Amino acid sequence: MTKISSLIILLFTSLSVYSQIGGDNTYEFLNLNSSARVAALGGNQIAVKDNDPFLAYGNPSLLNKKMDNKLALTYTNYVADIGMGFASYTKDYKEIGTFSAGIQYIDYGRFTETDNAGNIIGDFGAGEYAFVIAYGRQLDTNFSVGANLKTIYSSFYDYNSMGLATDLGATYHSLDRNFTMALVVKNVGTQITNYSESGNESLPFEIQYGLTKRFKNVPVRLGVIFHQLQQWDLSYENPNDEEETSLLGASSDGNDKDNENEFLDNLGRHIIINTEFLVSENFNIRFGYNYLRRAELKIDEKLGSIGISWGFGIRVNKFHLSYGRSAYHQSGPTNTFSVSTKLSDFIN
Repeated sequence: MTKISSLIILLFTSLSVYSQIGGDNTYEFLNLNSSARVAALGGNQIAVKDNDPFLAYGNPSLLNKKMDNKLALTYTNYVADIGMGFASYTKDYKEIGTFSAGIQYIDYGRFTETDNAGNIIGDFGAGEYAFVIAYGRQLDTNFSVGANLKTIYSSFYDYNSMGLATDLGATYHSLDRNFTMALVVKNVGTQITNYSESGNESLPFEIQYGLTKRFKNVPVRLGVIFHQLQQWDLSYENPNDEEETSLLGASSDGNDKDNENEFLDNLGRHIIINTEFLVSENFNIRFGYNYLRRAELKIDEKLGSIGISWGFGIRVNKFHLSYGRSAYHQSGPTNTFSVSTKLSDFIN
């Protein structure tokens, strides 16, 4: 506990100069879901230590020997026919630690190319890719650390960019108390080549802190994720409104009640709550609530299920299959499918 407390203080002290507002950075695809399980849990889960290699992409300190020889694949049918996915392979070396190699990608599809007169002269594609090498190591019974190194390539017709980024993670896991907490610093890096001569753009830097607790006599795991901790104020001023309002109805006239509502609204934007119902070893049901997503994407006339997500995981023979449903808009949900398997299970 002393080690992780010292690490938390060090990271917050040295990295507090960074800030982030969604949409102000390049390579935003790095924040998209890596698996159906993550999608079902509100878009983030960094504090569950089991045999799921997908979670290790969000927090490399979760890598452990239970993931040895595991192949993991994810595909998401995103909005507007955009496809994205993730694939990784994990290998454990007893004396060294656990390694993982993977790729995260987003394919924006094909586009028609025309000249200035509107004549079709061809087509082109656009996409972004992150090639990831990860390492995790158990320091003692409870404490583990890890890091991701990402080589990033982004292509939009004639505009191309390359970058490097790293994620740093630390996890405390108590098997006796069924309790886990984790701290992750994400996307520390820079562009190597730029889209244009305008200079470097910032990466989507973020600090996350997560807690999970599995109850002893109830098959439930409750998780709370605090994200975007590098910046307190995540609200924004909508130019279509006469005055700035929050999801809780706060206005900017300065009275104490409104200030209190603004505080609670900002606090809520940093929190993701998720739950897993562990029905059996082979079947789980998952739910998540992302307050920030709901606050930014909701339509007042029809709230719908924006920010609410759910899914399930099931083991069939040698395969772990997962489905996650998350809502970003009223036109329809986003569906994510994942599968993982241990390759050594196919070897006699």
